[in-house]
Amino acid sequence: MSTPKNPLELVDRYLQAVRFWLPKTRKQEELVAELGEDLRSQIEEKEVELGRSLDKDEISEILKRCGAPMAVASRVGPRRYLIGPALYPIYAFVLKMVLLWIMVPVFIFIVGPAILASTNGDWAKAVLITSGNLWSGGFIAAGVITLVFAILERTHAIAEITCKWDPSSLPPLEKPERKTSFAQTVCELAFNWFGLVWLLLVPHHPFLIFGPAAAFLKLGPIWYAFYLPAVLLSVATLVRLGIALARPRWTAFPIWTQLVQSLLMLIFVHYMIAAVGHTTGGGWQPFVAIADNMLGTEKYAQLIKVVAIINVSLLISLVCMWVGVCIGVAAQTWKLLKHIRKQRQGTEMPASLQAR
Repeated sequence: MSTPKNPLELVDRYLQAVRFWLPKTRKQEELVAELGEDLRSQIEEKEVELGRSLDKDEISEILKRCGAPMAVASRVGPRRYLIGPALYPIYAFVLKMVLLWIMVPVFIFIVGPAILASTNGDWAKAVLITSGNLWSGGFIAAGVITLVFAILERTHAIAEITCKWDPSSLPPLEKPERKTSFAQTVCELAFNWFGLVWLLLVPHHPFLIFGPAAAFLKLGPIWYAFYLPAVLLSVATLVRLGIALARPRWTAFPIWTQLVQSLLMLIFVHYMIAAVGHTTGGGWQPFVAIADNMLGTEKYAQLIKVVAIINVSLLISLVCMWVGVCIGVAAQTWKLLKHIRKQRQGTEMPASLQAR
């Protein structure tokens, strides 16, 4: 539980909590502003009556009389029918969480790959089956959640919870979104520049990737097949960072270009993993192979085992990288949607801060 140094910070935290439960519409900030004006008027009237500023406990009493943020959001928000105003905000939150943040990722990253394997790599059939199962599963989940909240609505189970809330337990104010600093962009640009130079030198100087092991190891066929796309992705990264550095006012540019780059990386890694299974030749050496000068030597049998371990380790790392990029794409998509929503609605400070 946090104790604010400025008692009026409780009002800002209260408005922030109400905003969280309100539907994300264009009227959201207008409703929050009206509520802030009402609370500020009550505080000013009480201060005039007492002849002094109110302390934290007195402001808490005013907020308690106003009601819990969830209940207030349901009163000032649009009217609902099947699910009443006291329960609808949390009903919508649970519905979104279950359908968008649980079912969709599970079907994309777990159910989908399993169906793809069962259909022997038939992507069209796997997509149709996965989409159908997701639709039916989402429909059933939404029905069950709606039924549960309809029962709660008719039994008034939420009434006791909303009347016991404490303003001191409100979450702290969210910090404003930080923009990428000039120094951070310069460091990323320099790092990616050195990475591109290293990538261009590796084919001619294997020592840069293998070290002393370059005497008996060489790059596998996968590297040569995907070398040009890797270079192009590195160049695209440099261009993106250069534009972001030259045009810092383009706030949306770094967000959507990073998402596009992550999607391209996802496709790149996917095709690399797929190509590993189609590698042919002597032995399975897709990433790292034994140098030609080691053929027929006494160490060749031992090197086969070493190279096999290295290739398996690199394949596992590549799969982990694919999963990580998938998570990054989801996070960047959410960040882009959040940015678009803020641009449409217009970002405003809490009403009590505007009046100071």
